[in-house]
Amino acid sequence: MIPIDADQSTPPVGACAACRDGAPLDFDFEYAYQPIISFGARSVYAHEALVRGPRGESAASILAKVNDRNRYRFDQACRVKAVAGAARLGMTEFLSINFLPNAVYRPEVCIRSTLEAARVHGFPTEKIIFEVTEGEQVQDRAHLVNIFREYRRFGFQTAIDDFGAGYAGLNLLAEYQPHLIKIDMDLVRGIDQSQARQAIVRAVAAMCGELGIKVLAEGIETRAERDFLVSAGIDLMQGYWFCKPVFQGLGQIAPAAWE
Repeated sequence: MIPIDADQSTPPVGACAACRDGAPLDFDFEYAYQPIISFGARSVYAHEALVRGPRGESAASILAKVNDRNRYRFDQACRVKAVAGAARLGMTEFLSINFLPNAVYRPEVCIRSTLEAARVHGFPTEKIIFEVTEGEQVQDRAHLVNIFREYRRFGFQTAIDDFGAGYAGLNLLAEYQPHLIKIDMDLVRGIDQSQARQAIVRAVAAMCGELGIKVLAEGIETRAERDFLVSAGIDLMQGYWFCKPVFQGLGQIAPAAWE
């Protein structure tokens, strides 16, 4: 497990082989943070931590360096750096961190570095959301459900990103109901002009309402998209219409975005 002090390398008691034997990272990375807003409250609800290169290079330039040998170390380092960055920036809203389920072997052990980072940096664990992209190639859905349940037990929020685009969809929701789902941006794009997308999003919102799941629409780029989503009862939103990701900083919402 990646330690808080990068100069230390002793794995914790009970660590699995991936922690003991995984290759150390030979590259650096940083984060940009993008706000998630509550339209009804006219406020920022959370910030999503988005991987970037050390000088702001694209996420793809970093993810291309992740492989089977360093995936575990990278996933652990991401959690620690995201929490440390949020604390340094004075974040008081929720922090949303993407994780790699295929890098989690024993969730009760793999979570220790996150708990330690939250303790060291004074960031409340109940303000952390762990999200996984629905398109992530997870061979064992039962393992993912177990990870989610363990994270909930530790007091973290859980989310499914890109809902409607990937491997699980309704089957995953039948087994586990996260705190939050993020509707895939391909469904949001041009939704004000697409009757089919409108029907799908309304149905997802109604279903999640019955299950007690919050719905977040991402990838909003126009006022018309925003207005339809508001009319569909969706309060949480994310996208360039409100704010682009800010490298090593917290974005501010322009007053015009609410109008």
